[in-house]
Amino acid sequence: MPTPSEALLHRAYAAFNARDIGAALATMQPRVQWSKAWEGGYISGHAEIRAYWTRQWNEINPRVEPVGFAERPDGRLEVTVQQNVQDLQGSVLFDGLVKHVYTFEAGLIRTMDIELV
Repeated sequence: MPTPSEALLHRAYAAFNARDIGAALATMQPRVQWSKAWEGGYISGHAEIRAYWTRQWNEINPRVEPVGFAERPDGRLEVTVQQNVQDLQGSVLFDGLVKHVYTFEAGLIRTMDIELV
């Protein structure tokens, strides 16, 4: 049985893959801090994430599927993710594992960082 945080992340990943920005943002704190793997750096808040994902999906087609969860000693939740990124013509740009590392506040995502496996 998944923990509440794991269930929330499953909903977030499903919404991202469906390109349902509103449903994905509903899993996040309004002041969420988010890693911009595609562009580098970080963004804050729903409006910046919406703009970032909209730009991203106009140039690439990423899909992310969680394949493992592990709580870190510092309380953050590590998610091993199978990530497949294609260009808009369907050529694979990346297909492999990455780690997404989350913190939560009041039952919603507060931060997300990305680490290479």
